[in-house]
Order: sequence, then C-alpha cells, then structure tokens
Amino acid sequence: MWQTLQHYLHNNWLLTISAPIYFVLISLEVIFSNYQNKKFYTLKETLINFWLNIVNTLLGISIKVFVLAIMSLFIQFQIVEIANPYFYWILLFFGLDFCFYLEHRSEHFCRILWAVHVTHHSSKEFNLTTGFRSSVFRPFVSFWFFIPLVILGFDPLDILLMDAICQIYGIIVHTRFIKKMPSWFEILLVSPSHHRVHHASNILYLDKNMGMVLIIWDKLFGTFQNELESEAVVYGLTKNPERPHHPIHIIFHEWGQLLKDISKSGTSFLDKLKYIFMPPGWSHDGSSQTAKELRKHMR
Repeated sequence: MWQTLQHYLHNNWLLTISAPIYFVLISLEVIFSNYQNKKFYTLKETLINFWLNIVNTLLGISIKVFVLAIMSLFIQFQIVEIANPYFYWILLFFGLDFCFYLEHRSEHFCRILWAVHVTHHSSKEFNLTTGFRSSVFRPFVSFWFFIPLVILGFDPLDILLMDAICQIYGIIVHTRFIKKMPSWFEILLVSPSHHRVHHASNILYLDKNMGMVLIIWDKLFGTFQNELESEAVVYGLTKNPERPHHPIHIIFHEWGQLLKDISKSGTSFLDKLKYIFMPPGWSHDGSSQTAKELRKHMR
C-alpha cells in the first residue's frame, strides 16, 4: 500500500508540491477562524469535503487511460502545430480556462450536468476545504470539453496537466478571509469575492462567476456579478439535501430528484427530455423555477 502511494506521488509531482501548500493554508485558516470565533469550519462538513475529493480522485485515476485514449483519437484531426513552447503554454492556459468556463456554464444550465456538479455547491460553509468538495463524476464530463484543444494542436497530457494547475488556483479562492483584491486583480482574475458569489444561494447571485482563473469570460458572456455589501452571501443550495453528511446521499441526491421529476405522471416524452437537459429548476407545471425565472420576480 505504501509503495503504491509513493509511486503515485512520484508520478504526480504537482500533488506533491501542492499538498504542503494546502496543508499550511488550511491550518492557518482553521486557526484564525477559531481564534476570531468566526466558525468557518465544522468537523462534519470538512470530513465530507475530503471524502468527496478522495472519491473524485480515485475515479479520475481509474479512468485516466480511457480519457487519454479518447482524447488521443482526435490528434489526427489537429489543424495547427504550435512550435514555440512559450506561445504553446500561454495559449494552452487561455484555451483551457475558456473550455473550463464553457464546461462550468453547461453544468449550471443543463440539469443532468448539474446533477454531476451539485455536490460542489451543497455545503452551507465556505472555506478552503470547500475547494476540495469535488464534483465526483467530473472526470466523465470535463475531457469532452477539452477535445477542441486537441484539435487545435495541444497534447492531451499537457491539457490535463494545465487543468490540474488551474484547479490549484480554483481551490485557494475558496476563502472568506480575503474581502477584496486590488482593483486590477478583480478586473482580470477570479477573486475570493467573485467565487463567494458563485457559491451563493441568493437569487441575485445564482449561476454567476463561473470562471476558474480568469473572470474575463464571465464579463464577456454576461454571467458576472459583483459581491454586494447590501446582499450578504448565503451559502449552499436553494433546496439543501436532506442528509448533507451522508457519504452516499450527498453524491446521488440530485440524481434521485431528477429521476422523480422524469417519472412524474402526466408528463410527455418531450417534458421528460426537458427535465434532463433544461436548466435546474425547470418544471412542466411551474411547480419549480429556474434561476432566470426567479430573478424575473425580483424586478
């Protein structure tokens, strides 16, 4: 077992480097949270966060060969060869971050993808360990959004490496200790303030700020929302899971609700498809509403 772990760490140098950074930052946040009596952490939520990350990691490792095989099929269709290594990695960063934005946006506007992603939003807390609260089945979803990068001349292994690097940044913005970054930073990059909005259940904040590293995609495509002093963030979902600390229920609760919605009596085949592919909250009879519909009632 120990030899297997050593081999895994040796072949995943990024994890070896990032793990001590996470440990130090989380320890400091826990210490200051308790010292200032802010109560940003509870043991049950923290344990569930790490449980979801472990399941996601094991699943990602188990299908990695499959993912690389699928992505490699598209190498034959590459239309560009980028010779300059600096240009290659800079373009890959921007391309990967944009593809993540498209993936993330799809997860918020397609019910079946939301069922995958919802675990990341299902905590009423917001701290650095929330960044580890993985969308467990993301490994089955994300690589499909990266295929255009393969066609544009990027190597599948490099794409997955860049995704892992960007995910490190995506984790450390899960904090309530940093109120605002400098204005130039807030213009270009996802800040903790931006990401707090993303994790809010407030109607005003739903489905906003979906970038991982760059906030420019949200500003370009209409999904940006500033954190307002007049609208304190309420973390979690508009309807939180009944058993938030059950290790299996927390993964599958939205799948169960989706199945119930599809099975409703009096729904047509088209309605059943809409329950699968329309945004979360869509209903054939108006019994529930999407974020867009909820916002209309705020005006």
